Amino acid sequence: MSARRYDRPTVTEQPLRWVGDPLVADGVTERRFDVDVDGRVVPGMLWTPDGASGPRPLVLLGHGATRHKRVDHILALARQLVVNFGFAAMAIDAASHGDRRPDTSADDFTVFSEFLVEWSRDGTVEDMVADWQAALTAVRDLEEVGDGPLGYWGLSMGTIYGIPFVATEPRVQVAVFGLMGLVGPTSDRLCTDAGQVTCPVTFIQQWDDSLLPRQPVLDLFDALASVDKRLHVHPGEHAAVPVEEMEFSLTFLARHLAPYAGT
Repeated sequence: MSARRYDRPTVTEQPLRWVGDPLVADGVTERRFDVDVDGRVVPGMLWTPDGASGPRPLVLLGHGATRHKRVDHILALARQLVVNFGFAAMAIDAASHGDRRPDTSADDFTVFSEFLVEWSRDGTVEDMVADWQAALTAVRDLEEVGDGPLGYWGLSMGTIYGIPFVATEPRVQVAVFGLMGLVGPTSDRLCTDAGQVTCPVTFIQQWDDSLLPRQPVLDLFDALASVDKRLHVHPGEHAAVPVEEMEFSLTFLARHLAPYAGT
């Protein structure tokens, strides 16, 4: 299998627009932004150390289906990355999720049904990769983020779109994926893109996941081209990832990114 990376999608670069006032609590500054990408408005969230200056590691956080950029576990991960390691963290809403929906109070069934339609749409992967690239470019223009080392964390839908993004982005030095296998309408693309991922990876699997058969998950892990990759398996359902695993994923990211942390 070829070791080349995919070319990055061509995106017209746009500056981000801040939305509302910053929220500062316990040494973390949280700011909401929008960025325009090929006619789409992509809402995002950025977390940085309060009063930070100079470049630092940045971790991109990909949420799961029916969730959004500020769901509880994404918020907790972002705050820990800032407080414990001095990193910056960023999340964006995927299509049909969060602030990209006109009806933000829609129930999970409705959101998931619309995600299934989006997942089947031609160009869904290319658009989400372009959204990540545009948001990344915009926040890296900020003095308190800069052009430091880059990590990615995303489970479930965060893996569906995260693996293709990492395959296009050679600056990503470490990634956490999981809760996904070679299933669904983009499975062939996911398998091909996994073969372009060469950075260190931790991959998380729930052994009793009723949404995903075990073998397609193992097949996706096997397709990753990374020499340094590890599979962490836990009993339980899809969303029952234990707290200890979430904590490990942060230390795994930090082990590869922390030597470059700013102040």
